[in-house]
Amino acid sequence: MSQNYGTKRIVTGAHYGLRDWLAQRITAVLMALFTVVLLVQVLTASSLDYYSWSAIFAQQWMKTLTFVVIISLLYHAWVGVRDIWMDYVKPVGVRLALQVFTLVWLVGCAGWAIQVLWRL
Repeated sequence: MSQNYGTKRIVTGAHYGLRDWLAQRITAVLMALFTVVLLVQVLTASSLDYYSWSAIFAQQWMKTLTFVVIISLLYHAWVGVRDIWMDYVKPVGVRLALQVFTLVWLVGCAGWAIQVLWRL
């Protein structure tokens, strides 16, 4: 025989809290580490002209790292903007339209990043 004490707590909402909080922190750390790597590359370069920048991003590992950081940035932005839409836009249809627009925009930015990094 089981016993219930008190009332059962009903939790509503999307339950994104901890996962998104952790995602924000992890993506922020990735972006900070990339900034350090890029600063080291720039500070050790002989000059800061087009050819130096081109040489930094000519290496495949730097292109891949840059793309991983861009994906991290896009996910970081998605979590933040989605939270803004969920908190401040009450009409469901408008909120859905804004979320779809945001996703399309971010996917487009990812495609553009691929074109820029790999010159497609």
